[in-house]
Amino acid sequence: MSPRSPATLIPLRRPTESTPPPPAPVTTEAPPPEKLLLEEPAAADETPSKKAPRGVFAGRRARLGGVALLALIVAVSAGGLYVDYSSRFATTDDAFIAARQFAVAPKVPGYLTSVPVTDNQHVATGDVIAHVDERDYRVALALAEAAVSAAQAGIANIDAQLQVQQAQITASETQVKLGEARLVYAQQQSERYGELAKEGWSSRQTGELALSELYQQQAALANARANVTVAHRQLESLKAQRNSAVASLQQEQARRDQAQLNLSYTTVTAAQPGRIVQLGAAVGQFAQAGTALSMFVPDEIWVTANFKETQLDAMRPGQPVSFRIDAYPDREIHGHVASVQPGSGTAFSLLPAENATGNYVKIVQRVPVKVVIDHPPTDVALGPGMSVVPTVRTDPTPSLYERLRSWL
Repeated sequence: MSPRSPATLIPLRRPTESTPPPPAPVTTEAPPPEKLLLEEPAAADETPSKKAPRGVFAGRRARLGGVALLALIVAVSAGGLYVDYSSRFATTDDAFIAARQFAVAPKVPGYLTSVPVTDNQHVATGDVIAHVDERDYRVALALAEAAVSAAQAGIANIDAQLQVQQAQITASETQVKLGEARLVYAQQQSERYGELAKEGWSSRQTGELALSELYQQQAALANARANVTVAHRQLESLKAQRNSAVASLQQEQARRDQAQLNLSYTTVTAAQPGRIVQLGAAVGQFAQAGTALSMFVPDEIWVTANFKETQLDAMRPGQPVSFRIDAYPDREIHGHVASVQPGSGTAFSLLPAENATGNYVKIVQRVPVKVVIDHPPTDVALGPGMSVVPTVRTDPTPSLYERLRSWL
């Protein structure tokens, strides 16, 4: 066979969109027959390689569609579970810790001799907060006790006089009885000598003497009776004096008790457990009565949550509450609803809104709800004004999510 030209032995490939056409050969040598045989099948396999990506893309679209449908079902189910679960709760971010804080002040004036507490210190009931100089009050107490002793001595003196007066009354009553006996005898003598004088057995002078003795005994008896009356009047006077002395004693005892109280007021103590806040007392300071030495925050705190009035339909006292404090976001604290204020917050403000004048725009009001903390944490500082986010469970029935979780 005659050798073919090099141009007729090289197979030409049809250019495609993805493969650029090959450059024109420049060699003049004829390729070996084995290379021609190997290149021919490669040219025949070009067509299947172009159709392979269509099936792959179709499978991917089917798989992505299934995943999207499954994700949609999961999202709708999760949304339904969340709506069903959240409908059993009511929450607000308008909530704060509250307490009945008050100022600590002495009741008596004086110089402060010691202040054994410091800022933010926790104190128990009866712990000393400050000492006022007590020397003046001890002197006042000694004077009051001396006055009480004097009043008691006065009463004892009057009691002795009463006993003497009672003895005088007894003696006067004895004189009355003696006068009555003498009067009877004088009457008998006067009658006897009067009869004898009429009959002539006795002289007229003797009868007159007997009659005079009768008159004297009558006067003596009247005098004795008058003495008894005077003695009784003096006894009543002494009793009145004793009553006055007893009243004076009670008055002095009251002054003594007041002096004892004033002395006790020189030691300012904590009336309940709590914390010392904004301490302003210092040793050597002259504190007037009622001067604030510090603020005091009791341990008894609660949460005032201002819920919208539209959230109160199912809210009742005793419902459980869980809340988080902004200062300690990783800690969940539990409590319960104590009470719902009978009125909105604006109704009890200093200047309540007057809706009967001017144009009116309805605004959802907020009502304070008192939430009591069941077990307040002791390892962190909680005080009035700290922000809280409470969540009240208004529906105790378990949600679908809770039932599913219990089953699983």
